[in-house]
Amino acid sequence: MPQDPQTAHATPPQPDQKQPPPGSTGEMTPKPDHGEESYRGSGRLAGRAAIITGADSGIGRAVAIAYAREGADVLISYLEEHDDAAETARWIEQAGRRAIVVAGNVAEESHCKELVDRAVREFGRLDILVNNAAMQRTHESIEEISSEEWDQTFRTNIYSQFYLCKAAIPHMKPGSAIVNTTSINAKNPSPQLLAYATTKGAIANFTAGLAQLVAEKGIRVNCVAPGPIWTPLIPSTMPEEAVKNFGKNTPMGRAGQPAELAPAYVMLASGEASYITGALIPVTGGRPML
Repeated sequence: MPQDPQTAHATPPQPDQKQPPPGSTGEMTPKPDHGEESYRGSGRLAGRAAIITGADSGIGRAVAIAYAREGADVLISYLEEHDDAAETARWIEQAGRRAIVVAGNVAEESHCKELVDRAVREFGRLDILVNNAAMQRTHESIEEISSEEWDQTFRTNIYSQFYLCKAAIPHMKPGSAIVNTTSINAKNPSPQLLAYATTKGAIANFTAGLAQLVAEKGIRVNCVAPGPIWTPLIPSTMPEEAVKNFGKNTPMGRAGQPAELAPAYVMLASGEASYITGALIPVTGGRPML
């Protein structure tokens, strides 16, 4: 039966909570829904191989679970040794697909090349690249943002996408797909997330340009723009009051769950999106992207 989207998941206020970056799923209350019990696959990605960055938790984990249940093998890229990555791998393997777990910093070009080489070596092919890894920090003034943090945000959020696409595209055959994670901040930047929001605008532009550049190769490039989504990034990078009321400012009145993003990533990676490239798909709980 259809369910009212306003009440399909937990609504604010969230309990008081704070974590150090990059955050852990196990410490969150309520626990995010990644589609562990709800996502049902139908073979839309059967026989394909994917790299998903930031796949240990949050949106990345939800996409990894969905891709596996749609028939894809998945390389899980994540920053540092953590139980979250092993949990994502467990769900992929439970779906009967291969999971390769690789820790490292996508801000480094050499690591991005290693990710692509590992995927091609292990899977024998690379059909889907999901550029999802990101960092953000909250600040009340530009003076609070160090040059080092600005540089690291750009290297993690947008340089990594350039590095990975450059390494991956020579291995991708016609029908392959790249899906980048941008944000509602690409069009409606939060001033407290200045560095993060700026990179997300760059990702939207990078996606539109790259899509035109590689269309002749039969490779599609699109991006998904999440609104407020309940992931470890939130309690580990935002003020406690903002965490408590996170998602309240949407027409839906709540934060989205990672599981609610996964169908967009599946569609964009599948043959159902054969004429969609250079697009930005908003998943924002009703907040417009102007």
